[in-house]
Amino acid sequence: MKLSNIPLRLVTGAFILNSGLGKRDLDGGSAAGLQGMASNAIPELKDMKPETFGKMLSYTEIAVGSALLFPAVPARLAGLALGAFSAGMLTMYLRTEGMTQQDGIRPTQQGTALAKDVWMAGIAASLLIGGGKKRH
Repeated sequence: MKLSNIPLRLVTGAFILNSGLGKRDLDGGSAAGLQGMASNAIPELKDMKPETFGKMLSYTEIAVGSALLFPAVPARLAGLALGAFSAGMLTMYLRTEGMTQQDGIRPTQQGTALAKDVWMAGIAASLLIGGGKKRH
C-alpha cells in the first residue's frame, strides 16, 4: 500500500464502515425510507422487502468500508468498490426529485447531504489511478 493512499483509505473506510454498522438493526420504516430513495437509482430495489434492503445496504457498507481499511486489499480493487458505491449514491442524488436545482446538478438544501458524497468518487478515482505499482 502506498503511503499516500493511507489517509484516503483510512478516513473513507472508517466513515463507510461506521455507517454500515449503524444500519445493522434498521427498523422497517427507516429501511423503507432509504429503499425508496435508492430505488430512484436502481428501480429493481422496489421489489425487495424493506428489512432485506436494510440488511443488504448495511452489509454493502461494511464490506466497502472494510475493503478500504484492510491493507491487503489492493488500492485499485478498493477504489473499484468505492467507485461503484459512490456511483450508486450519486445516481440516487441525481434521480431523486428535489435534490438538485433546475440545472439538474447543483444541490438544493435538501440535496446537499447526498451531493457531498461526490468526495467518495474523487477518492475512488485517486485509488484507481494511483493504485498500481510504480514502473521504472
